[in-house]
Amino acid sequence: MDWDKLRIFHAVADAGSLTHAGDVLHLSQSAVSRQVRALEETLNATLFHRHARGLILTEQGELLFDATSAMIKRLDAASARIRDSEEEVFGELKVTTTIGFGSLWLAPRLPHLYEKYPDLKIDLMLEERVLDLPMREADVAIRMKEPSQADLIRKKLMTVKMRLYASPGYLEQNPTPNTLDELHRHRLICQNPKSTQVGAGATLVSSLLANEVPSLLTVNNYFGVLQATLHNLGIGVLPDYVTEDFPQLVRILPEIESTEVPVFLAYPEELRQSKRITAFRDFVQDEIITHRKKMRELAAG
Repeated sequence: MDWDKLRIFHAVADAGSLTHAGDVLHLSQSAVSRQVRALEETLNATLFHRHARGLILTEQGELLFDATSAMIKRLDAASARIRDSEEEVFGELKVTTTIGFGSLWLAPRLPHLYEKYPDLKIDLMLEERVLDLPMREADVAIRMKEPSQADLIRKKLMTVKMRLYASPGYLEQNPTPNTLDELHRHRLICQNPKSTQVGAGATLVSSLLANEVPSLLTVNNYFGVLQATLHNLGIGVLPDYVTEDFPQLVRILPEIESTEVPVFLAYPEELRQSKRITAFRDFVQDEIITHRKKMRELAAG
């Protein structure tokens, strides 16, 4: 099957328009249309439903689009490996992790990575959805549980616990709770236990809400919880690593915390030799060592 025709078909399916695909491919609309018709004739199948608002894939078109998507991701992976220099680290690296960890821990430390490798292009994808690494939705992931996908290299980085924190400003205006029963006098800031998050965090929040907390603010990520806590809105349920960069936070009810949440770094087996992956992995490991040292210092007072 002619790869040029497949490439043009994929662009049309992705854009939903012959004109937009032509713009991307630097081809005329008529040239794109001819290639699509030729492919349909070769396959003896209709790939698009045509209407005034654009093009919609047929069932046969959907099957072919899935195949071309997988092919392109594999080609991107091969290109990434070929571009990796033995001595230099450059090019794009797609990194995925959760919104909380990515915004509160990883992003503030990226300057250290760019200082060493200024030609890197990091595409940081922050979302709770688990992206498919073998299908190259991302190159490397930091996840709050051990990855279950096959053909992945994985390394445990550290563990995290969810704890209760408040700002000094909030505690100046509200008495510090000394028992769980006194928590009902305060506003709790947390993720909704039904939202996508680590199980340990959801379990802790559910147990706290069982105490009939009268005032509540829920946010769908820990960055929002942190901002609300820093602005004196109440007592926040936050991962313990935030205290490194926000040491002014005061821990509330130290006996209350979640179970340990493991943090794993993972990447596809086929990228084992990638210089960019190696650079990122070493950077994260170095930052973890520094982080552990600072956390020990904070714990020691």
